[in-house]
Amino acid sequence: MATKGLYYTPPGTDGSEYAHRQRIASHYQTSALNKSRLKYCIFFHYLLFFAMLAKLSADILDKLDIFILEIEELHIPEPLWWEYIWCISLLLSFLGLEAIKKNKVSLMRNYMTGLVLFGFLPLFYAVIYYFSDVWTYLTFEEDEDLEDVHMWQGYPYGMLWYAFILLSIQVHLFSLYFAWNLLTAWRVKGTKKYE
Repeated sequence: MATKGLYYTPPGTDGSEYAHRQRIASHYQTSALNKSRLKYCIFFHYLLFFAMLAKLSADILDKLDIFILEIEELHIPEPLWWEYIWCISLLLSFLGLEAIKKNKVSLMRNYMTGLVLFGFLPLFYAVIYYFSDVWTYLTFEEDEDLEDVHMWQGYPYGMLWYAFILLSIQVHLFSLYFAWNLLTAWRVKGTKKYE
């Protein structure tokens, strides 16, 4: 068979006749994009958990009767109950990852509900609990004394918690947003099946 040149392609074989088949349904694109983004949020949740675990390490080691001088010298304040409750929210990430893997609507709903209960509620409690310290620190005059503000290693303890809370709330809000987008995409997929 003779060709009309080195780079000749016979008409109809360049793949353009299948262009209509190469489109991906929008709900599949949305699902893939939001799955990836939710995995990133869960990764950042793990990082925040390890920061919280470092804070709780002194109390955990005390309960296990393990004495490490370097940790004891830091004089880490005693943890409050909300810190341990917030740590439970990490376990929910496994629910979210399982929902992503299997496209399970019920698991994703449980993940979102658990994130509100064990992620947001303890953080809102902490915002209220440390508000007076933070407000006192932010509104003090130069001639006033900061003896009412709880300090740790020279830093206002409430402000340190507010930094952690701000990051955690952002991660949880994005997680809920991406989880909601996944639920919406999965519902569209389910309704199109039955049409």
